[in-house]
Amino acid sequence: RKITVNLAPADIKKEGPCFDLPIALGILAATGQINQEVLNGRVFCGELSLDGTLRPITGILPRAMALRNSYFKQLLLPFENAKEAAVVNDIAVLALENLKQAVSYLNNEIEIMPTKVNARSIWQNNGGCEFDFADVKGQFHVKRGLEVAAAGGHNVLLVGSPGAGKTMLAKCMPGILPQMTHQEALETSKIHSVAGLSSNGKAIVSNRPFRAPHHCISDAALIGGGTHPRPGEISLAHNGVLFLDELPEFKRNALEALRQPLEAGYITVSRVASSVSYPARFVLISACNPCLCGFFLDDSRQCHCTPNQIQRYLSKISGPLLDRIDIHLEVPRLKYDQMTSRNKAETSSEIRKRVNKAGKVQEKRLKKLGYCYNARMNAPLTEKLCLLSGEARDLLKMAILELGLSARAYHKVLKLGRTIADLAGEDEIGAEHISEAISYRCLDRNIWML
Repeated sequence: RKITVNLAPADIKKEGPCFDLPIALGILAATGQINQEVLNGRVFCGELSLDGTLRPITGILPRAMALRNSYFKQLLLPFENAKEAAVVNDIAVLALENLKQAVSYLNNEIEIMPTKVNARSIWQNNGGCEFDFADVKGQFHVKRGLEVAAAGGHNVLLVGSPGAGKTMLAKCMPGILPQMTHQEALETSKIHSVAGLSSNGKAIVSNRPFRAPHHCISDAALIGGGTHPRPGEISLAHNGVLFLDELPEFKRNALEALRQPLEAGYITVSRVASSVSYPARFVLISACNPCLCGFFLDDSRQCHCTPNQIQRYLSKISGPLLDRIDIHLEVPRLKYDQMTSRNKAETSSEIRKRVNKAGKVQEKRLKKLGYCYNARMNAPLTEKLCLLSGEARDLLKMAILELGLSARAYHKVLKLGRTIADLAGEDEIGAEHISEAISYRCLDRNIWML
């Protein structure tokens, strides 16, 4: 007998294997093998294999969250997706292994207990960051710069010779960022769910993401896209860190595509049939060598690059993109005494305490205005909240005249000064705070390129 299945409404495009289970149950109900009324108030989703086994699907968390304020209060889905969906309150999540089990449950032949997950407990008891600043020898100026970046949500460019420790420093960054709030954890988990990265048994993403794509990545893979749009690396790094090593080696199109999401905090992927927006609010940590050979800043190795070659290499990072990077840090190669030193360095947890303290100051100041970090403030708000002392104002004026800072770079220095003052517990931005902020703009100063 021929069976026609209608998926209404017809004007909405349907795709993916998530409809396998509801289609099968609809056919069983239409043929009288299960009571049609038992389907009311329940949502079914899952892929069916040829033997009736249920297979997991992607994007289950946002589907479950969409049910929270709806008429449907029960969700039946593949066993592997149950923990992920169960983090959503107010709906009962029932885990199924195959179609036969689903039919038996609907015919009241067996009982299935709802899956329970304490999402807040998982979020609070996260494993922490694998890398710690205590393991990094020396580099105190760089660590301080990364502390400022973590406190204010500022983007960073690390410039140094190969082997100076740029990658290790970047990997330590998530360990000093404030712990994710429950809302941030849910936001991040939704994106990873849509991308199909949450099928490893974890109910929720509890640690801040750290994404480090290779420099050969395409612009679509970096910002999101494809025939069927899916989140890119910038969205997978939402509420975490995006690390771009060897920044000048990335394709120009990929780097330029970063400009809009760095400002807006989201990316819109448009196709003929649809337009999708993904959140992309992350801290960008980028790294590069100072020249083509990599040894221009290295006292122990001779650089053979000409000034024109150095300029050409660094010019691969466009001015508009560089303007969106708040902090430029030189990472020098460690000396022998520094590498063999037994002096204990500060741990990431100690640095995080100061970052959290500064974060609370920012939250008190900015939450009602719709912002969370100093780095996200718009220009009018920056002018209003970044109150400078007389000495600080004179110093900043001198820096603008000497360095030729753009309007965006000027506001970056103001916001850096605001974050440094917050770390110091000061309401007014002093000359010492502006001086430190200017010291984090090495590519503006150009002192090592002359």
